Parts: sequence; C-alpha cells; structure tokens
Amino acid sequence: MRWSAIPAQITSGHHLETLFTSMYMHASWSHIIGNMLFLWAFGPAIEDSMGPVLYVVFYTLGGIVGMLCQVGVSPHSMVPNLGASGAIASVMGAFIVTYPRDRIKSILIIGWFARITFIPAALLIGVWFLLQLINSGVVVDNSQQGGVAYLAHIGGVIFGAVFGRLFELPRRLAH
Repeated sequence: MRWSAIPAQITSGHHLETLFTSMYMHASWSHIIGNMLFLWAFGPAIEDSMGPVLYVVFYTLGGIVGMLCQVGVSPHSMVPNLGASGAIASVMGAFIVTYPRDRIKSILIIGWFARITFIPAALLIGVWFLLQLINSGVVVDNSQQGGVAYLAHIGGVIFGAVFGRLFELPRRLAH
C-alpha cells in the first residue's frame, strides 16, 4: 500500500513518489508476466532507437504520464494503482510510430485452433488500444472497485506515439 499510487493521495499532494515507485510493483505473477511479455515484444527495438539512457527516461516519463491519466480520471479514488502498464504502453505507442510496418511474432488463437504467426504491429497495437478505449468506459464508472488501469494504458500509448520520436538518437533518425 505504501508504494502504490493512490489517486486521492496524489491529488492532495501526498506520496508523489508513488507515481514512480508504483511502476515497479505488480499485483500478481500473471500481472508482471503479462507486462514483461509486452515489454519483451516491443522494448528492445525502441531501446535500440533511443539508446539505453534516453530509453530509461522515456519509459519512466511514460509510466508517470500514464499514472497521471489514471489519477485524473478518478482523483478521489482510494484504490491503489500499481504496475508498469503505462510505461510499457508508452513503448508500444513509440513502436507503432517508429516501426509501423513491422510484424510481431504472436500466438493466434481462434477457438481451439492455435498457430504461431506474424501479425502487423499496427493491427496488434491498434486492436489492443481499441480494447482499452472500450473497457475504459466501464472502469471510469466503477473506479472505486479497482481492477485494470485502462486510462494509464491509453495515456501511455498516446504519450509514446506523440513523444517517442523525440527521444530517438540522431543516428537512428538518419536511417
């Protein structure tokens, strides 16, 4: 609880450090594994384009912006927020702008049929983002019940798409 971001505390000016610390905590093993899977899929290419120092700055800012979006939607909520989703979503936003034609190796599951295939990153991230938008309407109405911080995801993607290219190294921009 101490290191999770609680919107009511943030908006009252207390525990602002939790905007940072909450990015490095997760609710369960499945929560961290899911986040790390997305980071593994999109992070290395973005780190290559930015270099390790700018990547860490970008990732951190993306996480903070994502959390601020979540806080902004439910500023009086006492529900603790944690996870790297906003930061990882910012990496996904940067990826879709930097590598719009790339394809991501994915497991495609339709009913009982499963196949490993390459899916266009724009489609994968686009569908994921659309699901965040759809689901955020439910979360906004029931913000005191906890669950997924959809607005952190949305804010992170938008931050990454808008500002990701500004963090790229000049040698990357020359290609």
